[in-house]
Amino acid sequence: MLLTISTTHYPASDLSYLLHKHPAKVQQAEVTGGVAHIFYTTVSDERCTAALLLDIDPVALVRGNGNERGNEFTLDQYVNDRPYAASSLLSGAIAKVYSSALNGRCKDKPALVNVAMPFEVKIPALPVRGGEAVLKGLFEPLGYEVSCTRHLIDEQHPEWGDSRYFDLHLRHTVTLQALLSHLYILIPVCDNEKHYWVGKHEMEKLLEKGQGWLEQHPAREMIIVRYLKYQRSLANQALESLLKEEDNPDEATAQVESTEEADAIPPAVAAEKVRVHDQRLLTVKQVLLDTGAGSIADLGCGEGKLLKLLLEERQFTRILGMDVSYYVLSIAQDKLKLDRMPERQRERIQLIHGSLTYKDDRLKGYDAAALVEVIEHLDVPRLSALERTIFGHARPGVIVVTTPNAEYNVKFEKMQAGAMRHSDHRFEWTRQEFRNWGDRLTATYGYNVTYFPLGEEDPLVGAISQMAVFKNA
Repeated sequence: MLLTISTTHYPASDLSYLLHKHPAKVQQAEVTGGVAHIFYTTVSDERCTAALLLDIDPVALVRGNGNERGNEFTLDQYVNDRPYAASSLLSGAIAKVYSSALNGRCKDKPALVNVAMPFEVKIPALPVRGGEAVLKGLFEPLGYEVSCTRHLIDEQHPEWGDSRYFDLHLRHTVTLQALLSHLYILIPVCDNEKHYWVGKHEMEKLLEKGQGWLEQHPAREMIIVRYLKYQRSLANQALESLLKEEDNPDEATAQVESTEEADAIPPAVAAEKVRVHDQRLLTVKQVLLDTGAGSIADLGCGEGKLLKLLLEERQFTRILGMDVSYYVLSIAQDKLKLDRMPERQRERIQLIHGSLTYKDDRLKGYDAAALVEVIEHLDVPRLSALERTIFGHARPGVIVVTTPNAEYNVKFEKMQAGAMRHSDHRFEWTRQEFRNWGDRLTATYGYNVTYFPLGEEDPLVGAISQMAVFKNA
C-alpha cells in the first residue's frame, strides 16, 4: 500500500523538516506485519513529494494477531486484501514513521508546525464501505477537494460491477499535523475494519488526534463508531466526551439579570455566574412550570440535560425527548439511568428518534414543547419544514424557542467578524431577525409570542442568547 504527500509551499523542501526524514535517503522502519519504506520522489524548492510504501507479510500479520479473528474461515486470514489495500495498517505506519509531525513537533524549524501549506495526497486502492458518498462525506467537511476513481471488480469482466476500492486524491491547504491527524483517523474509518484489538486506549487516541475537528464534524458519530469497531460502550464514552467539549469556552459563564419587570427572565433562575447553557435550561424549565403544562416535548433533546431537570418537577407527568441522533439518545438514556429508574418515574418519560423536519403524529397532544438552541443548526430553507411540523402539525399549547443573539458576538474577542459560535450553526440571528421570524409565525399559525433576553443584557448588543415563548391563541 502507498501514501504520497506533496506540497508546492515555497521552499517545498520544508516538507522534509516537518516529516523528520532526510530527502537524500531511503529509510525503513518495522511496523505491524511488515516494513515501511520512506523516500522522496521529488525534491525541489517548487515541489516536494514524500512517499510511504508499506510492504506487508500476510503470514506475519496473522501470526502477530494471535487468535483475534476467532473462528473465521482459516484461509481468509491468509488470502485477503490487507497487504495491498490502504487500511488501519497504513494508519499505524503513519503514527510510527511520522510520529513527530503527527504530534506537532519540528526540531529544526518549529515555526513550520503552524504553517498551513497546500498539500496533495494520493492513496491508491482505498477500500470504502459506503462508496463515494461516504468518502466525500468524511473529507469534504474538513475542507478537502476530493477526487476519486472507483475500480471495477475485474476489468476483464465489467459486468461484475464496481469494487469497494478507490484511488483517492485529496487537495487542501492545512497544517501537516492536521492533515496527518485526518488521515490517521479516517483511513480505517473508510475501510471500516481494524487489524488489532480496540480498547480504551484507542478511544483516547481517537479523542487526542480528533481534537479541534472531530467534535464539529457532521459525521462524527459514524467516525467514532467505525473507528472503535462498533463497541457501543466505548463509542458512547467518546461521544459524551465530545459533547462536553462542545460548549463555546467564551460562553463559559454569565450572570442572569434579576428584575421585577414582567418581561424579564423569571427570578427563580437568577443566579451569579451560571454557565450559559445551564442558564438556558433553568430558564426554559421555569417558563414551562409557569405555563402550568403537564406534558412536555423536548425537541432536539441531545444528551438529556433538560429532560433531567424536567423529571425533578412533579408537575410534568408526561415527558418526551426526541433527537435525530440514535447515539446521542443512547447517551441520554445512560445519563438519565432509565434502566435503573423506578417504574412510576420511568413511565413519565419516553425517548424517541425522529426528525423535526417531517410531520410526526407522536408529537401531537403535548401541552408544551421546547427547542433549546436547535433552530440555528438547520439550513434556513429547511426551517419552513420545521415550522410546519411543530407549529402547524403538532401544535402544542406553548412552544419555547431559544437561539444565540448574533449581535452579542462582538463581545467575544477571539471571534472574527462574521464568524459564528459553532461550525455547525447555519445562521445566527440578531434580535430583530429573531422577532421578524417569530412575528411571521404568529401570523401564519395563530400563536401569540413574547420575547425575552437570556443572560445579562448589554445596553448596545443585548444578551448572549434570546428566547421566544409562543402561546396558542
